[in-house]
Order: sequence, then C-alpha cells, then structure tokens
Amino acid sequence: MKRITITLSDDIADALDHYMNESGAQNRSEAIRDLVRRAMLDLKNGPEDADCIGVVSYTVDQTARSLATRLAKRRLDAHDRHVAAVSVPLDHSTALEIEVTRGKLGEVGAAAQKLFLERGVAHGALSVVPVATGGAMHAHEGQAEPHRHLHVRQSFNPARDEEEGQV
Repeated sequence: MKRITITLSDDIADALDHYMNESGAQNRSEAIRDLVRRAMLDLKNGPEDADCIGVVSYTVDQTARSLATRLAKRRLDAHDRHVAAVSVPLDHSTALEIEVTRGKLGEVGAAAQKLFLERGVAHGALSVVPVATGGAMHAHEGQAEPHRHLHVRQSFNPARDEEEGQV
C-alpha cells in the first residue's frame, strides 16, 4: 500500500468527515479509498467504438433563452440515437430531463458532455450500459421486419464477458 498526502479545503474535509460517519468508514483513508474506488468504477472507460445504451439526466432552466429550441433541435439532429425522453416539471421554471440514447460509447459520451455545457443545463449525469447486437436475424409472429436483439454485457471488455459466460 502506498501512502500519499493530499490537501483539502475545510468544506471538503467537513464533507469527507460527514461521509465517513454516514458510511461507517473507520477513518479518512478508508473513506477516501471507498470514494476513489467508486469514482473509478463509474468511469466510462471502454473503447470509443463500443456499443452502449446511455441514460442521460439533467435539469433544465426553462427560462434560459432559446434553450428549449436548442434541446429539441439536438434531439432531432440525432434522431437515430435517441430512444426515449421524458420531462418532469419540478417547479415553475425547472424540469428534470431524462433521455435514453444508443450508439457508440464515444458518441454518446461526447453528446452528453456537450449537452452538460449548455447554459441553463445543470446536474448532468451519464450512465452507460455496455451492449452487443447478437443472434441470428429473425422476425416474431405477425412482425414483418427481421431484426436482431441487443444483449446487455457485463463490461466493455469482451474477454471478461467471455470468462463470465456473457457472450
């Protein structure tokens, strides 16, 4: 184990102490290890060309000039990637937006980051699910169009998925 020294602002140190008490961590080092481990698990580290489903959530200030128009145009411009969107009004000027998108990890991540930089957008978060398209082309009874299904993978690492019998 390596020992490192870090400097934290008083606010962050207080928040860390609160987290330590709430989580049951025995000391600050244990709390920091837990937080770093979680952050590293949340990294969207996979090949940019890996297929994924992305769930994007964010709040929108409806009073921001032209934001509604820009968001609608953004969805229309990427109509092939957008699966669903829902808007939940929170108060008279703020809504929580949730979008489900599909595509390559690099595209989904870049689109989310660009969205989060829009004036009037806050609290942005992206969660990704690694997927693969597989199986033979088939059609269900009464369905004219043949298709393949998406399969949820355990990771963006195909070798790991094979080891776990997920392919």
